[in-house]
Amino acid sequence: MDIVMSKPVILTGLRANNDLHIGNYFGAMLPMIEMARQRAGEFQINMFIPDLHSFTTPIDHDQLQDQILNNARLYAAAGLPLDHDDILLYRQSYVPAHSELTWILDCFTGFGEMSRMTQFKDKSQNLHLGDYIREKTGLDTRVTVGLFNYPVLMACDILLYDAQYVPVGDDQTQHLEFARDIAGRMNSKFGDLFTVPHAVSKQHEFFGKGQGLRIKDLADPSKKMSKSDDSDKGVIFLTDDPQVAAKKIMSATTDDKASINYNPIEQPGISNLLQVLALLRSQPIDQIEAEFKGGQHYGDFKRIVADEISRFLTDFQTRLSESDNQAIYAAFKRSEERANEHANATLLRAQQAVGLRPKEA
Repeated sequence: MDIVMSKPVILTGLRANNDLHIGNYFGAMLPMIEMARQRAGEFQINMFIPDLHSFTTPIDHDQLQDQILNNARLYAAAGLPLDHDDILLYRQSYVPAHSELTWILDCFTGFGEMSRMTQFKDKSQNLHLGDYIREKTGLDTRVTVGLFNYPVLMACDILLYDAQYVPVGDDQTQHLEFARDIAGRMNSKFGDLFTVPHAVSKQHEFFGKGQGLRIKDLADPSKKMSKSDDSDKGVIFLTDDPQVAAKKIMSATTDDKASINYNPIEQPGISNLLQVLALLRSQPIDQIEAEFKGGQHYGDFKRIVADEISRFLTDFQTRLSESDNQAIYAAFKRSEERANEHANATLLRAQQAVGLRPKEA
């Protein structure tokens, strides 16, 4: 008998081997945890750790288990309830249906479809800097088949659970559209197999496109904060020493206008610091701007932001150190049992449709 979630499913995940920075935290992790806390009961919330995705780019495999646990600890430190019936926290690789369905859908996916994926082009281009990356990290830098076809795995992450709502950034819109395309293709060929997730426009409407503030690089505010920054001077990681983070704020690029205004075009650096402060204080950007607008002393303003980031990291890292590993593993066990139940039912439908399993009489 098919197992169907009785509530609509919201699904999201963060790669296990990311060294997360405050842009990831305020832009992706915290909004989803707040939504989980507010809407669990109305929705089934699937918060998964996509450990299989970790292999698409070079990693230190000896560190992966620690990184998987640390991702879950980050969720817990950010406030995710670990014992709510409608919140599932599970490891992707502990649900084998992800890998099994991926192979099936691989065989119904065109080479051209994957070749057109912008993220594959960008990431494979970076990996072609092989000698530099290999010298810096000691990691294998081959462009792999896994990097090429991981949008199929991502589609399976969604389709196995009949997820309708998936928060996507601009760099993931192609992947969501592919998930919709492959689901529609399979449904047209074999009948009603998969729930088609909502289109990008509806995802943005549901999650509130543009409501979250995107933190820019402190050293170069023309680009977003990214863990790939070589110097780390423009990035504040959740693991940074609070005093080191404060110094990064004090060294942030601003301008010579000597007037604090929120104007991302003409004053991107000072506008970025206003955004950071708005997120740290959980206040609207216009409220923060009104408080400091027209101020001439950038150093004094930077010190306020630096003190706030130091307090935030101190509090967050304390909560992280107090995370209960036993509670996390208990949440994994409970969630993975339920995730397997649902995913296996979806996989069986697909296996029966393509002839791998006998259809029920």
